[in-house]
Amino acid sequence: MNGFYQFQFYFFALLAIVSALLFVTRKNPVPAALWLVNVMFALAGLYVMLDAPFVGAVQVLVYAGAIMVVFVFVVMLLNLGRDGISDLRGLPARLGAGFVGLALLANLLVVRRESLPTLPLAAPSENVVEPVAASLFTDYLVAFELTSLVLLVAVVGAVLLAKRKAQA
Repeated sequence: MNGFYQFQFYFFALLAIVSALLFVTRKNPVPAALWLVNVMFALAGLYVMLDAPFVGAVQVLVYAGAIMVVFVFVVMLLNLGRDGISDLRGLPARLGAGFVGLALLANLLVVRRESLPTLPLAAPSENVVEPVAASLFTDYLVAFELTSLVLLVAVVGAVLLAKRKAQA
Protein backbone atom coordinates (compact mmCIF):
# COMPACT_ATOMS: atom_id res chain seq x y z
CA MET A 1 0.00 0.00 0.00
CA ASN A 2 1.57 3.28 -1.00
CA GLY A 3 1.42 6.48 0.99
CA PHE A 4 -1.47 8.01 -0.91
CA TYR A 5 -3.75 5.03 -0.37
CA GLN A 6 -2.67 4.77 3.23
CA PHE A 7 -3.52 8.44 3.77
CA GLN A 8 -6.90 7.96 2.10
CA PHE A 9 -7.65 4.92 4.24
CA TYR A 10 -6.82 6.71 7.48
CA PHE A 11 -8.70 9.79 6.31
CA PHE A 12 -11.91 7.81 5.71
CA ALA A 13 -11.44 5.93 8.99
CA LEU A 14 -10.94 9.16 10.94
CA LEU A 15 -13.91 10.74 9.17
CA ALA A 16 -16.09 7.77 10.10
CA ILE A 17 -15.02 7.87 13.75
CA VAL A 18 -15.48 11.63 14.12
CA SER A 19 -18.83 11.53 12.33
CA ALA A 20 -19.98 8.67 14.56
CA LEU A 21 -18.99 10.64 17.64
CA LEU A 22 -20.87 13.67 16.37
CA PHE A 23 -23.85 11.43 15.59
CA VAL A 24 -24.17 10.17 19.14
CA THR A 25 -23.51 13.53 20.79
CA ARG A 26 -26.05 15.66 18.87
CA LYS A 27 -29.20 16.68 20.73
CA ASN A 28 -31.18 17.46 17.61
CA PRO A 29 -32.12 14.33 15.62
CA VAL A 30 -31.88 15.93 12.18
CA PRO A 31 -28.17 16.83 12.38
CA ALA A 32 -27.58 13.48 14.07
CA ALA A 33 -29.14 11.69 11.12
CA LEU A 34 -27.04 13.76 8.72
CA TRP A 35 -23.87 12.81 10.62
CA LEU A 36 -24.96 9.18 10.33
CA VAL A 37 -25.21 9.65 6.56
CA ASN A 38 -21.65 10.97 6.69
CA VAL A 39 -20.60 7.80 8.53
CA MET A 40 -22.23 5.70 5.80
CA PHE A 41 -20.34 7.55 3.07
CA ALA A 42 -17.04 7.21 4.92
CA LEU A 43 -17.63 3.48 5.37
CA ALA A 44 -18.44 3.19 1.68
CA GLY A 45 -15.11 4.83 0.91
CA LEU A 46 -13.39 2.29 3.13
CA TYR A 47 -15.17 -0.58 1.41
CA VAL A 48 -14.08 0.69 -1.99
CA MET A 49 -10.50 0.99 -0.78
CA LEU A 50 -10.65 -2.57 0.54
CA ASP A 51 -11.51 -3.75 -2.98
CA ALA A 52 -15.19 -4.32 -2.31
CA PRO A 53 -16.87 -1.77 -4.60
CA PHE A 54 -20.18 -3.62 -4.68
CA VAL A 55 -20.49 -3.45 -0.89
CA GLY A 56 -19.58 0.25 -1.04
CA ALA A 57 -22.23 0.91 -3.66
CA VAL A 58 -24.83 -0.99 -1.65
CA GLN A 59 -23.78 0.95 1.45
CA VAL A 60 -24.46 4.23 -0.31
CA LEU A 61 -27.61 3.18 -2.16
CA VAL A 62 -29.36 1.23 0.57
CA TYR A 63 -28.21 2.73 3.84
CA ALA A 64 -27.27 6.31 3.01
CA GLY A 65 -29.78 6.63 0.22
CA ALA A 66 -32.92 4.81 1.18
CA ILE A 67 -32.97 4.12 4.89
CA MET A 68 -31.53 7.44 6.00
CA VAL A 69 -33.95 9.33 3.78
CA VAL A 70 -36.76 7.48 5.54
CA PHE A 71 -35.22 8.33 8.94
CA VAL A 72 -34.87 12.01 8.11
CA PHE A 73 -38.39 12.05 6.63
CA VAL A 74 -39.87 10.50 9.76
CA VAL A 75 -37.89 12.80 12.07
CA MET A 76 -39.04 15.83 10.12
CA LEU A 77 -42.61 14.51 9.98
CA LEU A 78 -42.66 14.13 13.74
CA ASN A 79 -41.22 17.64 13.98
CA LEU A 80 -38.53 16.52 16.38
CA GLY A 81 -36.05 19.00 14.94
CA ARG A 82 -37.81 22.09 16.23
CA ASP A 83 -34.60 23.77 17.26
CA GLY A 84 -33.31 23.85 13.70
CA ILE A 85 -29.73 22.98 12.96
CA SER A 86 -28.26 25.34 15.52
CA ASP A 87 -25.71 22.84 16.77
CA LEU A 88 -23.97 22.98 13.38
CA ARG A 89 -23.31 26.70 13.73
CA GLY A 90 -20.94 26.71 16.70
CA LEU A 91 -17.24 27.44 16.51
CA PRO A 92 -16.13 23.79 16.95
CA ALA A 93 -18.44 22.71 14.13
CA ARG A 94 -17.08 25.45 11.87
CA LEU A 95 -13.51 24.48 12.66
CA GLY A 96 -14.29 20.81 12.03
CA ALA A 97 -16.03 21.57 8.76
CA GLY A 98 -13.11 23.77 7.73
CA PHE A 99 -10.65 20.98 8.54
CA VAL A 100 -12.63 18.41 6.56
CA GLY A 101 -12.96 20.84 3.67
CA LEU A 102 -9.21 21.51 3.63
CA ALA A 103 -8.47 17.78 3.78
CA LEU A 104 -10.80 17.12 0.85
CA LEU A 105 -9.21 19.98 -1.09
CA ALA A 106 -5.75 18.54 -0.37
CA ASN A 107 -6.97 15.17 -1.62
CA LEU A 108 -8.22 16.71 -4.83
CA LEU A 109 -4.92 18.52 -5.38
CA VAL A 110 -2.91 15.36 -4.77
CA VAL A 111 -5.09 13.33 -7.11
CA ARG A 112 -4.81 16.02 -9.80
CA ARG A 113 -1.03 16.44 -9.45
CA GLU A 114 0.12 12.88 -9.11
CA SER A 115 -0.38 10.13 -11.53
CA LEU A 116 -1.95 7.25 -9.75
CA PRO A 117 -0.09 3.98 -9.89
CA THR A 118 -1.43 1.50 -12.31
CA LEU A 119 -2.43 -1.58 -10.49
CA PRO A 120 -2.42 -4.92 -12.20
CA LEU A 121 -5.86 -5.76 -13.36
CA ALA A 122 -7.48 -8.63 -11.64
CA ALA A 123 -8.86 -11.45 -13.63
CA PRO A 124 -12.38 -10.79 -14.71
CA SER A 125 -14.48 -11.85 -11.82
CA GLU A 126 -17.69 -13.62 -12.05
CA ASN A 127 -20.84 -11.68 -11.56
CA VAL A 128 -21.00 -10.71 -7.88
CA VAL A 129 -24.50 -9.32 -7.97
CA GLU A 130 -26.23 -12.44 -9.21
CA PRO A 131 -25.37 -14.71 -6.24
CA VAL A 132 -26.35 -11.98 -3.80
CA ALA A 133 -29.65 -11.41 -5.55
CA ALA A 134 -30.30 -15.13 -5.86
CA SER A 135 -29.78 -15.76 -2.15
CA LEU A 136 -31.73 -12.63 -1.24
CA PHE A 137 -34.77 -13.68 -3.24
CA THR A 138 -34.63 -17.39 -2.42
CA ASP A 139 -32.98 -18.25 0.91
CA TYR A 140 -33.61 -14.94 2.68
CA LEU A 141 -36.88 -13.92 1.04
CA VAL A 142 -38.87 -14.04 4.29
CA ALA A 143 -36.31 -11.93 6.17
CA PHE A 144 -36.18 -9.48 3.27
CA GLU A 145 -39.94 -9.10 3.17
CA LEU A 146 -40.20 -8.83 6.96
CA THR A 147 -37.62 -6.03 6.91
CA SER A 148 -39.59 -4.12 4.32
CA LEU A 149 -42.77 -4.68 6.34
CA VAL A 150 -41.11 -3.35 9.52
CA LEU A 151 -39.96 -0.24 7.67
CA LEU A 152 -43.46 0.28 6.27
CA VAL A 153 -45.02 -0.09 9.72
CA ALA A 154 -42.50 2.41 11.12
CA VAL A 155 -43.39 4.99 8.48
CA VAL A 156 -47.14 4.45 8.93
CA GLY A 157 -46.74 4.71 12.70
CA ALA A 158 -44.81 7.95 12.35
CA VAL A 159 -47.50 9.37 10.09
CA LEU A 160 -50.22 8.38 12.56
CA LEU A 161 -48.32 9.91 15.48
CA ALA A 162 -47.78 13.14 13.56
CA LYS A 163 -51.41 13.29 12.51
CA ARG A 164 -52.64 12.68 16.06
CA LYS A 165 -50.35 15.42 17.34
CA ALA A 166 -51.65 17.87 14.73
CA GLN A 167 -55.27 17.22 15.68
CA ALA A 168 -54.61 17.79 19.39
